[in-house]
Amino acid sequence: MRQIFLLILLFIVGQWLVKALRRHDAQASQRSGANGDASAKGANGGARAAAPAQLPEPMIRCVECGVHAPKSDSVVVAGQPFCSAAHAQRHGARPTGRDAR
Repeated sequence: MRQIFLLILLFIVGQWLVKALRRHDAQASQRSGANGDASAKGANGGARAAAPAQLPEPMIRCVECGVHAPKSDSVVVAGQPFCSAAHAQRHGARPTGRDAR
């Protein structure tokens, strides 16, 4: 019983220590960031601040196979997105309606 209590206590102290170290690192990086801003604006800090953050590319779902692919790599045929031209052709060649029976 004493060993279990010691392990629990050791775990709690370890978690507290990790949290304190992370907090100290975050404060140190904020201080160095605040001091470095004035000097960095002359070099390349202004260019870095002016660049807009890029959003991730939207993904589309292929009608034929269901795979998600980047929108720039997709093929759109008749308003339906496909992951490749081969899947667009295969989907177009599939019989529909009464012909499907």
